[in-house]
Amino acid sequence: MSRILVLILTMSTIALASETVKDGSTDIVQRTVNFLLFAGLVWYLIAEPVKSYFQARSDAIADELKKVQDKLNESVELKKEATLKVEEAEKFAQELMATTDVEAKILNEKIMAQCDADLEVIEKQHKSLMEFEQRKMVSDVVEEILEDVLAQSSKKFDKKAMANVILKKVA
Repeated sequence: MSRILVLILTMSTIALASETVKDGSTDIVQRTVNFLLFAGLVWYLIAEPVKSYFQARSDAIADELKKVQDKLNESVELKKEATLKVEEAEKFAQELMATTDVEAKILNEKIMAQCDADLEVIEKQHKSLMEFEQRKMVSDVVEEILEDVLAQSSKKFDKKAMANVILKKVA
């Protein structure tokens, strides 16, 4: 149907485009009809591709806008997740600091208790060493006295002489 219409309009354009101009008359009506026919023909031939081009262009722009919006929403979500992770890390760091302080105090107390125990052991060892040295010294004195007594055994040895020897060595 549209092809028939186009054919009729084309034929009428040729018919109305004659050059017969009477004296004093103008061909404004024919020219207007020719222009309208030409504009209609151009509209008929070009309208659909132009509409489809602009529709495709609008769709492409809308798709790009949707992609950008999706990326924006995704980055907002990622930012929220990162913020939550940072908050969790800060809480963990605070808990870790508190735990570290408590553990440091406990470790310090253990070390101090161990030092106190070591000091007590050293003092006991020192006392036992002193007692051992005193016994050794007494033993050496007794041995020396006995040697002196045995050396004088050829002489007459009585209780008074023995007491004098012991008193001399002890003094």
